[in-house]
Amino acid sequence: MYTDKGKERDNNAMTQFQKFTIEERVLWGDVDAAKIIFYGSYVRFFGIAETELFRAVGMPYGKVFDEMDIWLPRVHLECDFKRAAQLDDLRKGDDGKIEADLIATAHFVLVAAGRDDLKPVPVPEELRRALQPYAES
Repeated sequence: MYTDKGKERDNNAMTQFQKFTIEERVLWGDVDAAKIIFYGSYVRFFGIAETELFRAVGMPYGKVFDEMDIWLPRVHLECDFKRAAQLDDLRKGDDGKIEADLIATAHFVLVAAGRDDLKPVPVPEELRRALQPYAES
């Protein structure tokens, strides 16, 4: 399955940003009796993509949470479904290339909160810089 954590905007007033993709197979627990992905399963895929994005930019959760002493709760999730994924889908051709057609796109809004009191805090500059290519301004 191909998921896209960065949502491209067509509106010229908004800036384009970099996409981040993952490869993850659609598992038995992700589908319904018709072997078509259950819509709630997409959140699992998006969570994996988020985790891998943070790791890819050098900000694994252990570093963010322990060293920066913050939590990153989600306050908004938006998803557009393009087509249904099915059991065992990986969305790659025999040549190993990822299919061009998206299955779904997601847009997350995370906020920074202090670990001791869960009160809002500024996003640490180091984290902001690392994620900037994948985030809206």
